[in-house]
Amino acid sequence: MFTRLFGKPKQEGNALTTLDKLNETLEMLEKKEKVLQKKAAAEVERAKEFTRAKNKRAAIQCLKRKRLYEQQIEQLGNFQLRIHDQMIMLEGAKATTETVDALRTGAAAMKAMQKATNIDDVDKTMDEINEQTENMKQIQEALSAPIGAAADFDEDELEAELEELEGAELEEQLLQPATTAPAAPVQAPAGRQPTRPIPQKRTAEEDELAALQAEMAL
Repeated sequence: MFTRLFGKPKQEGNALTTLDKLNETLEMLEKKEKVLQKKAAAEVERAKEFTRAKNKRAAIQCLKRKRLYEQQIEQLGNFQLRIHDQMIMLEGAKATTETVDALRTGAAAMKAMQKATNIDDVDKTMDEINEQTENMKQIQEALSAPIGAAADFDEDELEAELEELEGAELEEQLLQPATTAPAAPVQAPAGRQPTRPIPQKRTAEEDELAALQAEMAL
């Protein structure tokens, strides 16, 4: 366990230290390359001076030293290329390691959460919720049920009584006299007397209805 806790940071520190060391070496090689380039350029200038002085042997020696410097410069270039390659590989390996560690951590966290909430616990919880919901429905139905004297009332008898009341109301509406709007006065033409409206004769049904109303009033 302690190896897991403290081993990975140490490895990460080693990777960072190695990258820093490679960077330092790369900077050192670049400086040496610049120095050798200056020396090679100086040998070329000296060879030109010896050539103008007709000193061919000394000029050739300068050119030989220039080529030696150029060989060293080429060698330093190869070293730099290898270091760059090593740095790229190391950075890629570091990124891969960090990615794998992150994935491993995520998988462990997911495994822990699944262990904390397995399917049996979920089913049990849902059963408890359904049971509590059903109990609550039964409680609500019990509270809404009529109690006392109201519980003894017969719904059919109440509906029959309601129908009788509706029938009596309808019969009372039929027995009430029909109200007619007063007729508008008719204006007679100029020079003629207005004629009185001719009273209409009452029918036998209206006479019976009037007699029934008189009896009910008594």
